[in-house]
Amino acid sequence: MPLLNYRLAAPRVVVDVNLLPLDGIRASDGRLTLGALVRHHQLEESDEIARRCPVLREAVGLIGNVRVRSLGTIGGSLAHADPAAELPMVVLALDGRFTLASSGGTRVVAARDFFTGPLTTARRADELLTEGDVAAPPAWGWAVEEISRRAGDFAIVAVAALVSLDARGRVADVRLAFGGVAPTPVRAAAAEDALAGQEPTAERIAHVAALARDALDPQSDAFVSSAYRRHLAGVLARRALERATTRARSH
Repeated sequence: MPLLNYRLAAPRVVVDVNLLPLDGIRASDGRLTLGALVRHHQLEESDEIARRCPVLREAVGLIGNVRVRSLGTIGGSLAHADPAAELPMVVLALDGRFTLASSGGTRVVAARDFFTGPLTTARRADELLTEGDVAAPPAWGWAVEEISRRAGDFAIVAVAALVSLDARGRVADVRLAFGGVAPTPVRAAAAEDALAGQEPTAERIAHVAALARDALDPQSDAFVSSAYRRHLAGVLARRALERATTRARSH
């Protein structure tokens, strides 16, 4: 719908998929499978999501407004692939996988390969995104931070952080993903490696956030400069990692 509204797409036929049976949520083997027609508000209101993958719940609460979350679908957001959107960023952090179906069969594409550019994905013209699944281990601390011009707008910069700690209080696993800083959502792999296995002190978290910031090369646009966007990325990364670590410790 955004592409139609902005006259960026002019299809000869528009197909309503609302009645397809693609709105299920199920958990299995430490992963969570979400049908493409699951609405944003279902993630926001689901007790199972709150228990198994609370970062999704936090992320969808930042999307648009009540009307958008009531009608908008997970599959719609992921297939639209706005690089500043919350769900593509979080699904990337969660090592998501997408099932694409066509008359020729189905295939599964990892999130890291699915987003190929602004509003562009690996989905072929004859394929429909039917579901996605994400990692959902129980002991992660999580946080989503973003800055937008107005509440509900796409983020100028968004950050998702996931942290789990071992028995010694060191980082057993960490995920750090950004939105709004590149043509696609991106993972901060070097920063993740720098924090893994370490004690998450305030100083180390600040160092890792700076490492992640310095690896980014965002573009300027009509709203903010590249330098400002990079600065925001570092500040939000530190905040997200700190909150995620605090929640991980509470486990």
